[in-house]
Amino acid sequence: MTDFTSVGTQFVQHYYTTFDSNRAALEPLYSDQSMLTFEEQQCLGRAQIIEKLKSLPFQTVKHQIVKCDCQPTVNNGVIVFVTGNLMVDQEQNPLKFAQVFHLAVNPNGQGYYCHNDLFRLNVG
Repeated sequence: MTDFTSVGTQFVQHYYTTFDSNRAALEPLYSDQSMLTFEEQQCLGRAQIIEKLKSLPFQTVKHQIVKCDCQPTVNNGVIVFVTGNLMVDQEQNPLKFAQVFHLAVNPNGQGYYCHNDLFRLNVG
């Protein structure tokens, strides 16, 4: 059995480091069948997903992970649930967020890609 906690944790660290520096560079982490739900807006396929991420209305961003929980799924996949703080632009108060990734094994059997991605700000 794959070390699902290690897979999930490494993915999350890579994802947020890349997101915070160059959102367009996240494209290889998705496939044409991947889906992102970002605050109720759904995007299907890597092109739509990256377009959405690049269109977000902030210049600088820093994700601070508070918790990262991982579980194995069917076909050696991994589901990852992240909670954290989001620092954007010059804001002094972080925004709280939750995000879920479903990582699936690449068709060639090497590594993982993000099959499902759900993001929500925790307002309120």
